[in-house]
Amino acid sequence: MKTVLSSRTVKIPKGVTVSSTSRDVTVTGPRGELTKSFKHVKLAIIRVGKSTIRVDMWFGGRKQIACLRTCTAHIENMIVGVTKGFKYVLRFAYAHFPINVQIGKGVSPLVEIRNFLGERRVRRIQMLPGVTAELADGIKDTMYLTGNDIELVSRSAALLHQACLVRNKDIRKFLDGIYVSEKGPIGATKPI
Repeated sequence: MKTVLSSRTVKIPKGVTVSSTSRDVTVTGPRGELTKSFKHVKLAIIRVGKSTIRVDMWFGGRKQIACLRTCTAHIENMIVGVTKGFKYVLRFAYAHFPINVQIGKGVSPLVEIRNFLGERRVRRIQMLPGVTAELADGIKDTMYLTGNDIELVSRSAALLHQACLVRNKDIRKFLDGIYVSEKGPIGATKPI
């Protein structure tokens, strides 16, 4: 059964501008600008007043209406990204061979992982554009990933995690690797 009209609203905080043209949403704030395309979903994105955007879906089925909530959550994450930014805290776990991580310079640096399980192979992972990586000062075996786009920051964390997966051993015993321990907006990260 199709629902005639489903709507959700997104509040826009002060200092942030949101514009949409033909289902391309652009959010601009103090930390920069993010753009996302919603052309794959049949939506109507309408500005209502100065501080609200309404997203409408006409005659949507159950699964299409589920996309409505997803699209508004993406817009809310873009707003948080251009105001606060996102931060992922990664921890290096090892039993015997200490994992050595070196981070290059630049906007999207190259991260080199050495001595994982005593292997001589150097794992090189390029951070995605707009993601900065840094080792924690004073906290051993900790790394921070920060950026405005939550998708790019989380994908960079996933690339680091997947580069250090244990192969051909019992993963219940060999727990070495790089794991996400906290994530969220900068200044309000929550442990996982």
